[in-house]
Amino acid sequence: MGKLDVEVKVKSEAEKFWKSIKEAATILPKVCSNIYEKIEVVEGDGWSIGSIREIHYGEGTPFGKSRKEKIEEIDESKKKVVYSVIGGDLMEYYKTFKFSIEVIPEGEGSLVKWHCEYEKTSDEVPDPITGRDTAAENIKEIDAYLLKA
Repeated sequence: MGKLDVEVKVKSEAEKFWKSIKEAATILPKVCSNIYEKIEVVEGDGWSIGSIREIHYGEGTPFGKSRKEKIEEIDESKKKVVYSVIGGDLMEYYKTFKFSIEVIPEGEGSLVKWHCEYEKTSDEVPDPITGRDTAAENIKEIDAYLLKA
């Protein structure tokens, strides 16, 4: 099992940033349209344990055409959500791929932690560094969007 982490300090207060995570299906295609073409809730309400959403990527992204992810855990008090990837192009390279997002109040802003655990299908598969770096960029872009709103 491999692990990757990234922490990003944002200016948005924790409750506001956490709300944007809950509304990611709407916000990500709007704010990060160069990566996300659309995000569809295919099972559940989109924000409860067991909900499944399908992410469709834009042309030329390094993530393939799409992926399906399922909400495994939600902790409202810790502002933390855990997803597992259950389908799509990513599963050609990884046997398992789980990631979490946690929003921690810090001063007037927040600290957003992204963590992923994965198991590769073979040793030749690279670590998902691009996914980690994209997560960090998404966090910064969401923060900039929230600060303008």
